[in-house]
Amino acid sequence: MSDDAINDQQSTSAATEQDPEQRDGSPHAPADSQLDALRKEKDALQDRLLRTAAEFDNYRKRVDRDRRDQADAATADALADLLPIVDDLERALKAPATGDVDSFKKGIELIHQQMLELLRKRGVKPIDAVGTEFDPRYHQAVAQETSADHREGEVMEEFARGYMLGDRLLRPAMVKVAKA
Repeated sequence: MSDDAINDQQSTSAATEQDPEQRDGSPHAPADSQLDALRKEKDALQDRLLRTAAEFDNYRKRVDRDRRDQADAATADALADLLPIVDDLERALKAPATGDVDSFKKGIELIHQQMLELLRKRGVKPIDAVGTEFDPRYHQAVAQETSADHREGEVMEEFARGYMLGDRLLRPAMVKVAKA
């Protein structure tokens, strides 16, 4: 082989090594196919992201709707339990006014017991306040009074009973507290 032939072969080989795309005759074929593959992958991932976002949005809406439905059902149950008590109060109000205060009081006591039983059935418990130490988590002090018969901070009187629902405070007891 002559020196010129060897130089031509080396320059062709070097050019091919520098630009491998020129070997098959189309200078950008592998780059285009890689770019197309990356575009397809990007489109697939974007489609997947959009579908996942839509599924999550639908899930969130379904959970919100279920939560509202459960709250509505619980409210309806509680109100349905109150209706017999309202009926008894209406009957008591329609009863002819007689001079018999004891029977009227007995009727009101029965309705009160019915209401307390409903609350107990629903998990509501009264807070025992009188004679206990004042606790701002369960008591609301509306008055203070000096008393020699009670220790400092003791609940002397209850103006309105407080109630708990499980571990949750529904309403604090409104109380009078002893001071020294």
